[in-house]
Amino acid sequence: MYNINKLTRPAQKEVTKLLKIKISSDLDSQVHQDSVAIRQAVFVQEQNVPVDREVDADEGKAIYFTGYNDAGEAEATLRLLPESYGFHVQRVAVAKAGRGLGRGREMMTAAINYGKEHGAQSLQLGAQVHATGFYETLGFKFTAKPQFMDAGIPHREMIYTY
Repeated sequence: MYNINKLTRPAQKEVTKLLKIKISSDLDSQVHQDSVAIRQAVFVQEQNVPVDREVDADEGKAIYFTGYNDAGEAEATLRLLPESYGFHVQRVAVAKAGRGLGRGREMMTAAINYGKEHGAQSLQLGAQVHATGFYETLGFKFTAKPQFMDAGIPHREMIYTY
């Protein structure tokens, strides 16, 4: 027999304000420092991604987006790498305190809007397989590339076309 209390999802956290999203390509900026801190917590500590794989040679080429809550705390991040087609979305992460509040959607919407404003033809990303449904709700589609492993985590390549 199932315990119905264990089958129901916890109530959604109340969202009163949207994130203030700051963008920077300056590696000395607070935006980048906060981005790295969120990535370290999510990817290195929670998902066991090796630290040398998480902070990589593309740090200086990327545009960083970091979302801050009303208290000024960094809750979510992503980075965009400029490519000939537009941008490659990477390192999408939401800190534990921001989960269940739609923070990932806010960040991805900002990235999609940024790409459109900057003339991108498309955005591409390597989605962790468990998150592909989220990206599909934003309009991303699977490419023909088969599932692949990155840092020991299964991924699928996806594309958003403007």
